[in-house]
Amino acid sequence: MLLNNRKRAFLGVLLALTVLLIILSGVFEFNTLFLLATASFGVGIAIRESGLSIGVVFYLGAVALGFFLAPNKLYCITFAAMGMYLLIREFAFEKLAHVTWKNRTLLFYILKYVSFNLMYLPVIFLMPKVIYSGEINSQIYLLLVFAGQLVLFLYDWAYDSFQVAIWDKIRNKLNLK
Repeated sequence: MLLNNRKRAFLGVLLALTVLLIILSGVFEFNTLFLLATASFGVGIAIRESGLSIGVVFYLGAVALGFFLAPNKLYCITFAAMGMYLLIREFAFEKLAHVTWKNRTLLFYILKYVSFNLMYLPVIFLMPKVIYSGEINSQIYLLLVFAGQLVLFLYDWAYDSFQVAIWDKIRNKLNLK
């Protein structure tokens, strides 16, 4: 997909903003997840504005710059996982848009939760100290798994709300069509 100069400039500014948010997540640690989630929304914007292939390049650039510039590499890994989830989500949405099956919305939700859990559950069971520093027993594992599903639901809702309520208005003002 060929990009006009306006879109290229916009993606450059969006990439800078995304990396800035990754860096700020290490500065303002009380807002880490909020800042990382907001940074990952940049990946979704890049995909929706320029297509999946440009979105993948944008994502890889954001991850690479984040690792080079951000002091806390764990936050970069968290951003990478959030951005990867949005890549998978947007890919699934794009592919399912052409499916005529009446339960494609259900399939979309299944794909979202499976993709999230393929990234999240190995962290919980193989490296639980990354998420929870206390004593870990079966109830804690269950709580972490349930909490992850709740966080995914909230993240997904926030992303959808952002795209509809905020980004559509900004997009129209920037004349990116």
